[in-house]
Amino acid sequence: MRFLEPTIDDIKNNRLYADMGLSDAEYDKVCDILGRMPNYTEIGIFSVMWSEHCSYKHSKPFLKQFPVTGERVLMGPGEGAGVVDIGDNQAVVFKVESHNHPSAIEPYQGAATGVGGIVRDIVSIGARPVQLLNSLRFGELDSKQNQRLFSGVVAGIGGYGNCIGIPAVAGEIEFDSQYDGNPLVNAMCVGVIDHDKIQKGTAKGVGNPVIYVGLKTGRDGIHGATFASEELNEESESKRPSVQIGDPFVGKKLMEATLEAITYPELVGIQDMGAAGLTSSSSEMAAKGESGIHLHLEKVPTREEGISPYEMMLSETQERMLLVVEKGTEQKFLDLFDHHELDSAVIGEVTDTDRFVLSYEDEIYADIPVQPLSDEAPVYVLDGKAAEYAAVDHDYSAIDAKDVFTRLLNHPTIASKTWAYSQYDQQVGANTIIKPGLSAGVTRVEGTTKAVASTIDGEARYVFNNPYEGGKMVVAEAYRNLIAVGSLPLAMTDCLNYGNPEKPEIYQQLADSTRGMAEACAALNTPVVSGNVSLYNETKGEAIFPTPVVGMVGLIEDIEYLRDFTPTEGESIYLVGATHADFSGSQIEKLLFNEVAHEEVTIDLALEVERGEAIRELITSGKLSYVQAVGKGGVVIKLAQMAAYLETGIEAKIEVPVEQLFSESQGRYLLIAKEDIELKDAVKIGTFGTDSFKVEASNGVIEEDVNSIIATWRGAIGQCMTSAV
Repeated sequence: MRFLEPTIDDIKNNRLYADMGLSDAEYDKVCDILGRMPNYTEIGIFSVMWSEHCSYKHSKPFLKQFPVTGERVLMGPGEGAGVVDIGDNQAVVFKVESHNHPSAIEPYQGAATGVGGIVRDIVSIGARPVQLLNSLRFGELDSKQNQRLFSGVVAGIGGYGNCIGIPAVAGEIEFDSQYDGNPLVNAMCVGVIDHDKIQKGTAKGVGNPVIYVGLKTGRDGIHGATFASEELNEESESKRPSVQIGDPFVGKKLMEATLEAITYPELVGIQDMGAAGLTSSSSEMAAKGESGIHLHLEKVPTREEGISPYEMMLSETQERMLLVVEKGTEQKFLDLFDHHELDSAVIGEVTDTDRFVLSYEDEIYADIPVQPLSDEAPVYVLDGKAAEYAAVDHDYSAIDAKDVFTRLLNHPTIASKTWAYSQYDQQVGANTIIKPGLSAGVTRVEGTTKAVASTIDGEARYVFNNPYEGGKMVVAEAYRNLIAVGSLPLAMTDCLNYGNPEKPEIYQQLADSTRGMAEACAALNTPVVSGNVSLYNETKGEAIFPTPVVGMVGLIEDIEYLRDFTPTEGESIYLVGATHADFSGSQIEKLLFNEVAHEEVTIDLALEVERGEAIRELITSGKLSYVQAVGKGGVVIKLAQMAAYLETGIEAKIEVPVEQLFSESQGRYLLIAKEDIELKDAVKIGTFGTDSFKVEASNGVIEEDVNSIIATWRGAIGQCMTSAV
């Protein structure tokens, strides 16, 4: 079959490569690598492999700052997901990925395929997924468009995750006008695996066959990686075909078939067909195996007639895996996939040529050296420039504390996320110990006394306020959330969501915040084992807040203490950590002034470790019955959330000015203790289980009926979603 495609002269003279996201200099570099001008399929392959989404060409220098090794790290960045030892020959596998641009165009499928993709990343390592988490950002819910995006994304996450049978155990959702038109959808998955089952995406062994399995290839998602590497604008709506379509029922079959296939000793390597589809999976496997690969594209299962090599290689059809197996054993794998009712075929073989060769009915459509395609993507080191801001002096001394309290509690960022989480299956598998609500999620490791705790967190306003300090704060927040359930923080994954890095101010945000994150990772002993970068998050030239998101996993050696980790009436409440006038980047600042003052707010990482270790010891020894890290909205909002979540009253007295009840000073925890405790920087402030909610400051008091707090906190998002705009 002949395919009518632009000629090499058309590509050059009409700069067709520019429409694919390549610059003139990048096109010239491709010509140098090939020693000739590329054809249409070849330039398409380079364009996706050298996109920001796949090559990290603007962010790679910053990623090198992160510590990636540690005594528990079994596999760090470079594979489908990171792997960390949890003892007894077991490990956790985890990663976070973004699906921001697709979700902006088609929220349901954008979110659903984001979940499907991250699940396959975990499964391709050989692990059974046990947890899903998500970090979401939207514009304010007083807009019909944002309501539509929020509703669609939540439905997509639930629609895919519920069907495939993985519990959603934790997450975070925020709303800010800075995300109007450019929502963030970051999905995280955690799996459990035995050490001897860990797989790598590698193609080696001359003559070993390459097997395709999963949905037949269609034209959906073509140039999806490129689409994820450009700003959104008026033309983005026309790119709906770039959004892939998920099929969770096939995804479930593929997951089970893959987990069975990894038990076969003849499996050499396996990789998910994610961003850039068949192109990235096959070329990356060849590069890691220091081999060549030849694909016979007429053998690729396709959904319709006439799909060209270009379309096959760039399609991002979902629910697909690529395997390399030992020669002579391919039928064993094909029979397995047939048993699971999955399409599969042998589509190529490993070679010793160090070249990436694609043919269709014996006609060559691409012949590219493997290593340059994978390793020689351009890396750009630009000149950043710190943004200049006018001095702002916000006065909080005359606030109406009761009004601020009610308005904050009623804002969707602070309010209960039950509206969303109730659409997710939280307990499928029967191992969920702590469900989504206010805490990190906790899941029992079957057959052991252990559990895995996971959290996903971001603090965009802190990072916008001061990128360097804010970067440290994001990592520390995740650390505190794991400490609060008694787990030992092990390692982290990250998703770096920023605007256009070619703008000096955005580039400087990226540089400064990642430097802060790297310092925090080292201080808290939480190396980065996987991650994702999502840049060009801008709509009509307006960037989102810099939003690095941290997913962190912790280990609970013995879940016994969790059987009695529930507060009872009359127990004492302690506040750990000093409260200062730290308002820059806070929710009260947003509420009252709708801007960020860019004032100095700092964090003490050494104190975070000292305090965290001491609190974890109190939890695991059974002396505490409940713990929360103080975060958005300050201590009075966290006390109100606790009262609403636990459905009881709280009375407390805190010796600070009333406005500082809303301060977001770093490093603080609220503890509910079964007995008197001694802990550095801990002050007994009140009692749990009272008839009313009452918090006294040195110059004021906030008092509210408990039932009113419960109704406000639980109902705020639902009320927004049913209101006319």
